[in-house]
Amino acid sequence: MDSGLKLEGRVALVTGAAKRLGRYVALHLASEGADIAVHYGKSETEAHTLVEEIERQGRRAAAFSADLTNVDAIPCLIERVADHFGRLDILINSAANFLQAKFGETTQESWDASLNTNLRAPFFCAQAAAPYLAKSGKGIIINFADIGGLLGWTGFLPHCISKSGVILMTRTLAKELAPNIRVNAIAPGLVSLPEDPPEWDRNYSQRAPLKRSWSLQPDR
Repeated sequence: MDSGLKLEGRVALVTGAAKRLGRYVALHLASEGADIAVHYGKSETEAHTLVEEIERQGRRAAAFSADLTNVDAIPCLIERVADHFGRLDILINSAANFLQAKFGETTQESWDASLNTNLRAPFFCAQAAAPYLAKSGKGIIINFADIGGLLGWTGFLPHCISKSGVILMTRTLAKELAPNIRVNAIAPGLVSLPEDPPEWDRNYSQRAPLKRSWSLQPDR
């Protein structure tokens, strides 16, 4: 009998799932029936809290720590997830940073901090996950870009370049991995999260064309 859960029986790895947007993505996938591998870097407490919340929904979940800026750690992460759940069907490349770096003040360190986390890590996650996703028969990769990768923002040059790279990487991987794995990107605009100070939403909303954010605030 059809349970009505679109993703029942599938396993999703969400990188950067412990906090912010990644957390909401993981919870939504669980609500659709997926079992969730919760990746985190340093947010161990938040990751295990999320695992408990997903398990209360009746789904399987487990937390996995890995430093995605260390390329050698990525295949180990993917293997641990596949061994734990017995399969991997969905990779959500959500882990990212959002670092300010003005043009004249951009250093090699600030450049690498943006590019290594936002672009290099998603590529090598996709590379390591591809054999498992292909074996699934329903493999999906979703990369998180953002509108900075399309429009460009002053004061955030390395970030915007990293996200522009994510967009082109997605287009290329979609061709490279077809037809066994579908690859798409999401480029969110302004997102208001419950943990964000209200003044952030007021400030950035004024810069958006519609003068509002896509809100995850519970009372809006």
